[in-house]
Amino acid sequence: MAYKYFPHTEEDIREMLAKIGVGSLEDLYAEVPDTIRFKGDYQLPEAMSEVEIRQYLSGLGAKNQQLTCFAGAGVYDHYTPSAIPSLIERSEFLTSYTPYQAEISQGTLHYIFEYQSMMAELTGMEISNASMYDGTTATAEAVLMANASSKKSNKVLVSETVDPKTLAVIRTYAHYHGVEIALVPAVDGATSAESLQQMLDAEPIAGVVVQQPNRYGIVEDFTGFADACHDKKALFVINSIPADLALLKTPGEWGADIAVGDGQSLGIPMTFGGPSVGYMCCTEKLMRKMPGRIVGKTLDHNGNRAFVLTLQAREQHIRRQKATSNICSNESLMALFVTIYMSLMGKEGIKEAAQQSYDGAHYLYEQLLKSDKFSPAFNQHFFNEFCINYQGDVDTLLKRLAANGILGGVKMGEHMLMMAVTEKRTKEETDQLISLCHE
Repeated sequence: MAYKYFPHTEEDIREMLAKIGVGSLEDLYAEVPDTIRFKGDYQLPEAMSEVEIRQYLSGLGAKNQQLTCFAGAGVYDHYTPSAIPSLIERSEFLTSYTPYQAEISQGTLHYIFEYQSMMAELTGMEISNASMYDGTTATAEAVLMANASSKKSNKVLVSETVDPKTLAVIRTYAHYHGVEIALVPAVDGATSAESLQQMLDAEPIAGVVVQQPNRYGIVEDFTGFADACHDKKALFVINSIPADLALLKTPGEWGADIAVGDGQSLGIPMTFGGPSVGYMCCTEKLMRKMPGRIVGKTLDHNGNRAFVLTLQAREQHIRRQKATSNICSNESLMALFVTIYMSLMGKEGIKEAAQQSYDGAHYLYEQLLKSDKFSPAFNQHFFNEFCINYQGDVDTLLKRLAANGILGGVKMGEHMLMMAVTEKRTKEETDQLISLCHE
């Protein structure tokens, strides 16, 4: 039999039904009203052998057009050291089991501890947890933390310059937790400090969320933001692209209470949008409000180094809607991915990748502006991603670039295009993009 797995046999099904006292599979759905049951035929293909399935999926994959990526908007084409896939595919790492039993989970607990240590250092924060799903949900969890920490307000301010995808997830979480969300206006693509202060003065606020670099690629100046928040007893939350923090001022240096974001920029391939990993760091004061788990290092009774779950609220598993969070499963495989990435690259390697990304983006931006077809969209500093106005049809330009093997960016408006450059983009690739844009 050429199958890699074995489905239930008719005898298996009869035994299971008899065990629970049900006559047929249809009886399992007896309570589903007939009026909402689907009566048509399912459009399912015939069963295939493993060889046939591999051939079928390979054929589908061959239809994908591999483009040179100059697009970003939250997912970036960074270099992945070849050693990482080989290491994380080891059988002892490929499990979703949460490491409750410390005595048999030392390897998992060890790498989670290393991940936390590296992320705390990268963000300049005191505490890091592990096992957040992705950057959007990590930010939404930070909003809930701010709300839980406030005694006088259930309102959180979010800058208009936060990625719309992140804002959408924040709104969903907030809606079902009774948290009110209000947007802080932007001026020239950056959060308005004046508007923020006015909104903080107007009523009690639980927290403020900003992004660095923001949805337009702009590096914002958050001078005075933390003081303004703390003067009004509000928490200051910064969502950051972690790879950029190798050169940018960290959330800790800005005075943030919570630092969150998506770890995809730390070498995780784009892979059509996932999987990725979220990170969350905070001040020690907020440690017990943090969802997920925290792994610590200690000594066993023989004096040997050991790793343990230092903090993990059991309420997350048993209290459901009353819990701080419902993040329970262990999502740390991708945390291991970025841990290996940071270990292999080292501090200088991560800085070098960030510098090359920065230099490449500024070279592209300057060369595009030499043509009268392009003009600045904002008068702001940027890192490795920028918005630029195009005096023409953006959709037509993107189609022309795609026809020449280039994913040219993300359309941000009728005449606005956002482009990103990473350390993987060569000067030859960038010059080809420039030449096509000037046609």
